[in-house]
Amino acid sequence: MELKNKKLSETEFLMERKQVLAQWKTGSDPDLDFERAIAFLKQIPDEKNFAIKMAKAKATGQTMIQPRAGVPVLSEHIKLLQYLEASGADFVPSTIDSYTRQNRYVEAERGIQESSVQNRAMLNGFPAVNHGVEGCRKVMESVGVPIQARHGTPDARLLAEIIHAAGWTSNEGGGISYNIPYA
Repeated sequence: MELKNKKLSETEFLMERKQVLAQWKTGSDPDLDFERAIAFLKQIPDEKNFAIKMAKAKATGQTMIQPRAGVPVLSEHIKLLQYLEASGADFVPSTIDSYTRQNRYVEAERGIQESSVQNRAMLNGFPAVNHGVEGCRKVMESVGVPIQARHGTPDARLLAEIIHAAGWTSNEGGGISYNIPYA
């Protein structure tokens, strides 16, 4: 593969985006429409916006707390993040599971199902792509602090589309900055 530092034309970008969204069934959510996603993100209150909260903390010299955590079953993930927030976390994480970090959504789906059957986490994080915009939005709406997706996904395009359309305001990790520890 040859790498180039070249901006795609809008047509090329939209064609590639269409392929990315087709990687998993949750990529067909109507809330992934650019205009809808942008409008939704613009109405996120400042107290749930990661960058704004970080800037305020920096300006006042305040140290913030963010644990790391993530479990596969949506209801359990929400309970976990609510617990972390109630315990004093300034930001809550959604550590993404290793199958999702490798874009292996079929295996992540099996992990969600097995976790429900076993009544314990059978994945090492939260499979945000599998839960889609609807599930990730439920997570965002369940807490009063910003959420950050924590991952090391070499190709996080679908993950980023979903979490940001759901109102998450931070996305940490990726193919360049985290390819060695995670991938």
